[in-house]
Amino acid sequence: MGIYWKLIWAYIKIGVFGFGGGYAMLSLVQRIVVNDNAWISEQMFTDIVAISQMTPGPIGINSATYIGYVAPANCNPELGSPFWGILGSVLATLAVTVIPFFMVIYLSHFIRRHNESGAIKAVFSGLKPVVVGLIASAAIMLMNGANFCPNGTNKELTASIIICLVSFCLVYFPIKLKNKTYKPHPILVIILAGVAGYLLYGI
Repeated sequence: MGIYWKLIWAYIKIGVFGFGGGYAMLSLVQRIVVNDNAWISEQMFTDIVAISQMTPGPIGINSATYIGYVAPANCNPELGSPFWGILGSVLATLAVTVIPFFMVIYLSHFIRRHNESGAIKAVFSGLKPVVVGLIASAAIMLMNGANFCPNGTNKELTASIIICLVSFCLVYFPIKLKNKTYKPHPILVIILAGVAGYLLYGI
């Protein structure tokens, strides 16, 4: 049963110190659940990130729910039934949300009262570039073999790079059609990437 206390403590730390939202906290999550505790593999972590991005809700909470479900069974085969997985999901999800929830309520009230304070403005001036750096770190961390070349073939690596670049260009750069400028919706890009992946790897 010690795995549940470890899950609670791990996700309390992630929830309290995960500045900048889900993408910014990915490096912290990966460090705790993969490197420090080995609850899941790097391959499974990248799969969880992909699933968490496609499903509704914040990526940090979605990943906590999924990791909380699989970690008990990975650590102890006797905890392999769905009941223990659901218990892990509930505990991890609550641990990552409850304390930040009350922190946000208090801090929003505090910041609203002191939003003209030079100290508050200085703190936010320091936090903004840190968040950008954390998101950039997460992006670089996900550029690994588990995401781009899980089977170790050059064909797969090339196809993954092409899908990545085309998706980036479709979302970032507007397309000019006659006299109109068009940018595909990110949901459409996700669907097209999924279709491309199925045609390349699933058939």
